[in-house]
Amino acid sequence: MHHVNAALLLLVICSLLPLLFTFQARKQASKTALHHRDYFYVGQQHIVVTKSHGQIYVEHPTPPKVTHPLPLLVIPGRGMTGANFLNTPDGRPGWADLLLDLGYELYIIDQPARARSPWIQGIDRPLSSSSVERVEQRYTASQLYPDLWEGATLHTQWPGNGIRGDPIFDRFYASMDMAIVGPMLLDTIGVKTRHPITHSQSGQFGWILADARPNLVQAIIAIETIGPPFTNAVFGTELARPFGLTEVPLTFSPPITSAADLQPVDSELVGSDPSANFTCFRLASRRQLVNLMDAPVLIVTGDASYHTVYDGCTAEFLSRASVPVEHVQLGDVGIYGNGHMMFLELNADIILHQVLLPFIKNVS
Repeated sequence: MHHVNAALLLLVICSLLPLLFTFQARKQASKTALHHRDYFYVGQQHIVVTKSHGQIYVEHPTPPKVTHPLPLLVIPGRGMTGANFLNTPDGRPGWADLLLDLGYELYIIDQPARARSPWIQGIDRPLSSSSVERVEQRYTASQLYPDLWEGATLHTQWPGNGIRGDPIFDRFYASMDMAIVGPMLLDTIGVKTRHPITHSQSGQFGWILADARPNLVQAIIAIETIGPPFTNAVFGTELARPFGLTEVPLTFSPPITSAADLQPVDSELVGSDPSANFTCFRLASRRQLVNLMDAPVLIVTGDASYHTVYDGCTAEFLSRASVPVEHVQLGDVGIYGNGHMMFLELNADIILHQVLLPFIKNVS
């Protein structure tokens, strides 16, 4: 076994050598922001004394001079790791570098059992990964699949052609990891207020964190957050989030006794689009998400993404639950051609400067 592992390691190292020349060329095009980097792990649980699991890797880059008192917490979505926010697959500075240049302190995590957060066989869930076809269709080349959702053909901002074999696509696909962030992370960081930035599948963690530690979360930025409420849409219609926005309970007022108090059959039908496999439900009664009422939310949706079908429904659910929410559809503010991975696309810097930063400044 040791001989096999050594041979595999040697093979991997040898395969990396040709890439060094590529990386040297890319370094000329992209300079990393000057920063101090630290990292730590939180959430460790010991299992039968001899093992531990559940810990998450947290990267903590800090600029030479912090000019904003409130740090930002970045929680990547499904299949993503913190590395996806450091650089773009074509070598441009990622949102992390852009924010560091502006003086923001960052915390960037890898979700449990993903990337640098350990995976324990027999304890953590089985490993899985997204197929090349799924990534091309939903994220990088949706313009080639016009029948999947209305607006897919508007996708123009992915660098490269978004198809396997393209070096930019291949670098992105290689970064995708096999696939709950808990409030312990906020406790570990300290008492400072912070803004979670979530994406896709990690969107529900923003609601969970704010619910568990309302005194530590001032606002939430949800990039194409998982949704819509209760059921999936576009690619399936099964019940996925029994508590509306999440798979675990949140604090409602009046209180709920179980998920049955919130089930779609007891909710109000807002709209339905069978052609998009989409049904929008909102709360039938005026229940409030009491721990999120003081945390303004920004939901951002690309005009070429399948999230255009249902992100508005998620915003409606939050608003009805007395959560202050602003939903920005990028096409409505003159930013066009973006899909689900907007933070990696050609105009990612424009989205950051024109949409995210004004919101952060307004709520800080």
